[in-house]
Amino acid sequence: MARVAGLVLLFLTCILPHLAARLTLGRSRWPRRFLGGCAWILGARVTVAGQPLRPHSLVVANHTSWLDILVLGGSIGTAFVSKDDLGHGFVHWLADQNGTIYVRREHRKGARDQALAIASALRGERPVTVFPEGTTGPGTHLLPFRSTLIEAAAFAERDVEIRPVAVDYGDAAVEVAWHHEPTKRNVVRILRRTGSLPVSVRLLDPLPRELDRKQLAARARAQIAAALGLQVDAHLPYSPGE
Repeated sequence: MARVAGLVLLFLTCILPHLAARLTLGRSRWPRRFLGGCAWILGARVTVAGQPLRPHSLVVANHTSWLDILVLGGSIGTAFVSKDDLGHGFVHWLADQNGTIYVRREHRKGARDQALAIASALRGERPVTVFPEGTTGPGTHLLPFRSTLIEAAAFAERDVEIRPVAVDYGDAAVEVAWHHEPTKRNVVRILRRTGSLPVSVRLLDPLPRELDRKQLAARARAQIAAALGLQVDAHLPYSPGE
């Protein structure tokens, strides 16, 4: 209950200056502060390692929990690519405030349009993050990386840098993983978790732009797996993706 109260208080503190900044300046830094504050209230203690992101960076990250949004949004100030149906309207509104780019992942014929939308967003200075696993994993291994969204690199300006990023929860990865669990149960479980949660955000080496999308997906997965100490070729209880 203390964490819920803290989240509500944080929202009420941020909402008015955020709306005022959007109205007067056309942009706001308050979503980053809000996401970082939410992560802290939920126990996350985030450290960032690696060379800082350049403007116009396409971030390719592993996906373990909805906490990833709070951790990455608060620490590196990124926008996200998300499925177009986020469920509750308030959650959708919050995502809008952070400049989320929506795609219909089941709509394969629109893959090029999705990539073009991401490439257009990369013209701004903010980094944009894609989760090529397509869903949250179990924390013990990486799911196959789908290359569809990474195709945005082919349409992006030449100054766009492609950066794999590993979100590392350490020994708590399995505990915080949102995998085959109802949303409400997972949220309550995270809220009830005691103590702090060390999280390392590792900004890895940029990928060569001359690689095609499938090569980029494979290289990003290999780098992230190495950073997390996971085996890329470990047995997966899933059918391989694209």
